Amino acid sequence: MKSLVTGATGFVGGAVARALLRAGNEVRVLTRSDADLQNLEGLQVERVAGDLRDPASLKQALQGCRHLYHVAAHYALWAKEPSIFYDVNVAGTKNLMEAAREVGTERIVYCSTIGAIGLPPDGGPGTEETAVSLAQMAGHYKRSKYLAEQEVLRLAKEGLPVVIVNPSAPVGEGDVKPTPTGQMIVEFMKGRMPAYIETGMNIVDVDDVAEGHLLAMQKGRLGERYILGCKNLLLREVFEILSTLTGIKAPSLKLPRLAVLPLAYANHWLSNLTGRPPRIPLEGVKMAKYKMHYDCSKAIRELGIPQTPPDVALGKAVRWFRAHGYA
Repeated sequence: MKSLVTGATGFVGGAVARALLRAGNEVRVLTRSDADLQNLEGLQVERVAGDLRDPASLKQALQGCRHLYHVAAHYALWAKEPSIFYDVNVAGTKNLMEAAREVGTERIVYCSTIGAIGLPPDGGPGTEETAVSLAQMAGHYKRSKYLAEQEVLRLAKEGLPVVIVNPSAPVGEGDVKPTPTGQMIVEFMKGRMPAYIETGMNIVDVDDVAEGHLLAMQKGRLGERYILGCKNLLLREVFEILSTLTGIKAPSLKLPRLAVLPLAYANHWLSNLTGRPPRIPLEGVKMAKYKMHYDCSKAIRELGIPQTPPDVALGKAVRWFRAHGYA
């Protein structure tokens, strides 16, 4: 059985490609001409050139593939040209889903994000059923992924055989870019984390997320969403785990979010002038207002997603970043 994976040069997509190979599947990966191929080194995959913004290349890439794992996205908290979020994440996803429908792809797993899942206004973990709207999406990445998910849900109602997965905050091996969560780990390892804004996150091993994609393909109900996560932690608890793993002291100074917000706005303005990513991402500070805690029981119950402890997952990330010279 042959599967097409988009985003395989990235963190989650690379893990999905490796999981498919371990399971004995033939894997074809869609790669842009300018892609960093580090995550594909040593993998017996078929590479095909294409771009989510080029529908013709997508139809060609899908030929002969029974399954599609759409993991590719523009994932960042800032971009000099915000239109890239919508060109890739929204229009690109629509292009790919329509191409899959045209060529008759048997089954699809679409990788959305936890940011498209709502949080209860009175606190408590969000679920796949928690109401949410575009107005609640902070930043272009979350807004674009929410809009893309709405397109996928619309097509699912029209009969597209797709299952949606919503990973929380994956950590582990292969975070080449790195992702915003991975960059936080790198900054901690470099001793550049003197203070923090208290917030919450759901940490999950990227290999468990990859396995969750395969399980969603096998067992997921069409048109349903599944939160792929593990344990809810406060940011302070994440730093305490990292301190134990690295021997680096965890920051003890907790800053009020509202005190940091003006600095983030100034940094954002400066980045728009210089074209350099901000050291204090405005969207990250905005999102810190919410404890991103979620109920992952649906994916555990219906899919059987593994639950690797966060300290083990974070340990994998620390070792990988060290081995590859990030810190």
